[in-house]
Amino acid sequence: MSDATRAGGDVSGGNGGTDDETIVVIPGDGIGQEVVPAAVEVLESLDAGFDLVTYEAGDHVAAERGTPLPAETRAAVETADATLFGAAGESAADVILPLRRAVDSFVNVRPARAYPGVDALRPETDLVFLRENTEGVYAGLGRRLTDDVATGTRLTTRSASERLAEFACRYLADAAADSFTVVHKANVMGETDGLFRESVFDVAADHGVEPDEALMDAFATRVCLDPTQFDIVVCPNLAGDVLSDLAAGLVGGLGLLPSANLGPERGLFEPVHGTAPDIAGQGLSNPSATILSAAMLLEFLGYDEDARAVRRAVESVLESGPRTPDLGSDATTSDVTATIIERMSTDEAP
Repeated sequence: MSDATRAGGDVSGGNGGTDDETIVVIPGDGIGQEVVPAAVEVLESLDAGFDLVTYEAGDHVAAERGTPLPAETRAAVETADATLFGAAGESAADVILPLRRAVDSFVNVRPARAYPGVDALRPETDLVFLRENTEGVYAGLGRRLTDDVATGTRLTTRSASERLAEFACRYLADAAADSFTVVHKANVMGETDGLFRESVFDVAADHGVEPDEALMDAFATRVCLDPTQFDIVVCPNLAGDVLSDLAAGLVGGLGLLPSANLGPERGLFEPVHGTAPDIAGQGLSNPSATILSAAMLLEFLGYDEDARAVRRAVESVLESGPRTPDLGSDATTSDVTATIIERMSTDEAP
């Protein structure tokens, strides 16, 4: 499978790179204030005509304005062609979930791949998670009934499950793959995951696809023992969140994982990592995941050659350095960013 496909699959959208796209940039909190500007530097180094506009969200905005997600930020995301987001701290649920809804995101695409030169627990890992992005326990249907009792309603609909499955089947065609693995817990959550499983298998059958399946707890063990058992993983919301973070541990850490929240017309692109308050403000954060997210954004907008150039340059730097402290060296965020831009211009890549 090609590197471009592996990084984003069929994530194309937008209008094919027509030089009039608007990209909203939201650095957020913590290291988002460092890695998002790094990705913006990379985007600005390209010969493209899109317009980058910065808005704010997160804990620091909540402290200043009483809300972590100002109305103008959400409105900008609702109308932009794509959004690049960093991370939010304590206000994460009040920021990222509404932003995903703002782009009508129904799938979260999370590649987890080990790169040459990176000390990975399982260097053979090469997975893509296609995560349902609207439902499950993340639907926000929780209640505190008494001091002793709290509840959370787990929402599953056939329509959202089928929408994800349709995307997964299109993704297979673009990835030149034969099938995917449906990961669920229908043996316990019979009604909710049962409906999810049934819906995905029905759509797959309509497309002539015969999926494999695995219970999510068994998957967690099997993927650690032998990640080559899996390729493309289709799963409900919470499972996709947890299991893709587990996969990050196999490839060298969260600082390497990009993601795309895709809707029918717009996309929201973000690194999988959080705000990393322990290193925020020191200029030592690894910008790779955010820059790879920007590559997925470029691909979504139709700038395929630019996306490939960015991805090749990131992979070259991961392989030969410079590297930030999380990868065992002492380079700064600026060092890594400057080298990526230099290698993009010289096409110096493995």
